[in-house]
Amino acid sequence: MTSTSTDQGASSSSASEYSISSNSSTSDGVAQSSRASSVLEIEDPIIHDVLIVGTGPSGLAVAARLKEPLPSAIFTDEEHSRYHWIKKHTGKLAVKNWRNGVVTQAKPKAKKAGPSVLVIDKEGSGGWMAAWNRRFRLLEIEQLRSPMFFHIDPLDRDALVSYASENGRQNELLEIENCVGKERSKHSKKKRMKGPKKFDEPAVDERDRRDYFTPSSKLFRDQCESVIARYGLAETEIREESLQDIDYEYDDFSPTEKVFRVKTDRGLHLAKTVVMAVGPANEPTIPMAPRAVNSMPGEGQCHAMHIRKIPDPNVQRKMKQGKSTSILVIGGGLTAAQIVERCVMKGVSKVYLLMRSELKVKPIDVSLDWVGKFKNHEHATFWSADSDEERFQMILHARMGGSLTPIYHKKMKGHIAAGKLSMHTHTKMASQEWDAETRSWTVTTSPPIEGLPHFDYIYHSTGIQTAISTLPYLQTIREKYPIEDCSGLPCLTEDLMWNEDVPLFFTGKTAGLRLGPAAANLAGARSGAERIVWKIEDLLSEEKPEDDLSYRDIGHAVGPSSLPKPVEVSNAEDAKPFFDHLKRKETSQRKSDPVRFKTKATEELIYKTQALEFP
Repeated sequence: MTSTSTDQGASSSSASEYSISSNSSTSDGVAQSSRASSVLEIEDPIIHDVLIVGTGPSGLAVAARLKEPLPSAIFTDEEHSRYHWIKKHTGKLAVKNWRNGVVTQAKPKAKKAGPSVLVIDKEGSGGWMAAWNRRFRLLEIEQLRSPMFFHIDPLDRDALVSYASENGRQNELLEIENCVGKERSKHSKKKRMKGPKKFDEPAVDERDRRDYFTPSSKLFRDQCESVIARYGLAETEIREESLQDIDYEYDDFSPTEKVFRVKTDRGLHLAKTVVMAVGPANEPTIPMAPRAVNSMPGEGQCHAMHIRKIPDPNVQRKMKQGKSTSILVIGGGLTAAQIVERCVMKGVSKVYLLMRSELKVKPIDVSLDWVGKFKNHEHATFWSADSDEERFQMILHARMGGSLTPIYHKKMKGHIAAGKLSMHTHTKMASQEWDAETRSWTVTTSPPIEGLPHFDYIYHSTGIQTAISTLPYLQTIREKYPIEDCSGLPCLTEDLMWNEDVPLFFTGKTAGLRLGPAAANLAGARSGAERIVWKIEDLLSEEKPEDDLSYRDIGHAVGPSSLPKPVEVSNAEDAKPFFDHLKRKETSQRKSDPVRFKTKATEELIYKTQALEFP
């Protein structure tokens, strides 16, 4: 992604603005330490609780989860209802302690400040989801591929379904056909009855049909905006900066505890925890042909992530002159099909699509077994794998490379029938030569394709390979705190942390070895945010004053069943031993399950503290 920096973003004044100066002084001819020699002086520093790198869906999911005290991953619907009732009515009535007669007057409950958050992104000037929205507008994508339960809202698993229903926008949902159950003709049913019996149960039950619709791009965008508005995330400080280096060390402003020193092209930031929501992380690269002549990256070709206009301005000029135009698209995934669709609809004479493997058609980018009713079995197998290498192979098998949706497959067949598209599977580009005079490409393929024209432009929709060891901004961390990687993916902790001593978190595709095959899509963004924020809350709570009691201290749920007799206490000091006991018990239970511990209802604690008004 190309940064579109603005003077306004560079000159914004705040208490956390930093001035950069080199500190290269030496003493007695002895060089300063590496940290001191490269330090950036910080005026009036702010040590942020959380620094998020990335404003895409994964970054937004983490920011929203940090603001949500009652996430759906922890609470049932009944627990949500009960706890919201308690929050609504707490402090509205005067409470008299029957033992000592002390009356606590009703008073509004003070709103507790959440952790301080700073967000940086190369396209930060556009706010949340800027790059996502730009690409959707560019390719004119009308419908998402993901089903309705793939979203970033931490409050409710069915948040997207509810949003569509509340706003009367069910007409913007498109059913994923041949996904729920299996349709068979009467003849096939009779034939199957006569044949051998075999277990062939559909992956998705009929009762889950409402989940297997895809939302329109506008509906999803509006629902994300509603999440941003609900949690006040528009007020989050977002800076348009490019990440250059991350270090985790003691600092002059934090001599007793290590903090992250995050260096960008605009300055230096300090943070207690850092979340990397950077997608595949690596920059997209154009795979050159084995024999490339006069080929310059960026001239006459580009990667799908770098597209600024479709078709390219050079192609548009030829079209205006009435000349025949030809475009080559390389890739076998949905993005390649979307590029083909845009080119054909914009009037390109002929488009050629090359795929190195067979054409695959799937409703979503992972196997239905991973999202349907058998998902628990698949995830259990994944989490119980003996090694990360085995997990990586399971990811490859579940995703099986790029694929088209049935809708785009139908569109491609229509373009082929109309003579606008020529599709070639199991084909690679063998050579390419750029003619600067005619501004066109001469291309040969393997196996050869007869009658290939000169191409006016080449689009490479070849994905982005993740290789954590090649990221320049992680070299310092890797040298000081080395961890293993598997096929480019980091071997993180179960909390998606770099290691147990370095609170550097990863979400999205880079967390694939812990989240599974869906890590790279919206489902991975939401589940990754849940794991990360759970751990961040634990880390930040260790620094919290003893009288600062949050919802995590007073239990995670409340239910209507078997409420115990209230305990009469008049202040927080009397209740503290009980709070400490609950916290120790919860911590012990969480550590016993390294995969994920879902806290059960501690209704006893909530019930006992309903009538308390802590100073």
